[in-house]
Amino acid sequence: MAIVLIGPPAAGKSKVGKKLAKLLDKDFVDTDAIIVRDHGPITEIFAQHGEPHFRALERAAVIEALRHDAIISFGGGAVLDAATQRDLEAHLVILLDVDAESVEHRIKADGKRPLAPDIESWKALVAARRPLYERLADRRVETANRPRDQIAQELADWIHTAGEFAE
Repeated sequence: MAIVLIGPPAAGKSKVGKKLAKLLDKDFVDTDAIIVRDHGPITEIFAQHGEPHFRALERAAVIEALRHDAIISFGGGAVLDAATQRDLEAHLVILLDVDAESVEHRIKADGKRPLAPDIESWKALVAARRPLYERLADRRVETANRPRDQIAQELADWIHTAGEFAE
C-alpha cells in the first residue's frame, strides 16, 4: 500500500514526504519529479503544450508512482483526474495543508508554479480544490510554521498507531 501526500502547491509535500519515507524505511516517489525526469521542466511543458498535455503526463506519472509501496508526493493538481481519485481509494491519503501567508514567500521565490505564479492565483486555485482535497484525505495536517521533521514524525507515529502501515 502506498501512502500518498496531496495538497496545495508549496505545502511541503516533497520535503515532508522524504522525511516520512526515511522514518518508515520506504522509498520516496514524487510525481512531479517523474514528469521532469521524463519530459523536462513543468513550466516548459505548460508553456509549449498547455495544461491538458501536462495533465496526461501527470496521470501517467501517478500510475507509475502508485505501483510502488512507497511514500508518494502528488503534484497539487494530480487529484483533479477522476481515475486518480478512484485509484486513491486503495491507499492511505494524507492532506498537507497550509495557509496563504505561510506560502507567499515560497510562491514568489521559486517561480515554477505555472498555475500559481502569485499568491492571489494560489488562493483561488486552493479554494477551488479544497473540497476535493478534504474528500480524498484520510488525515489532514497543517504544515504552516512547523518543522518538517516534527510533521513527518507525527505522521509516522499516527500511521503506526492507526495500524494503517504494515512493517
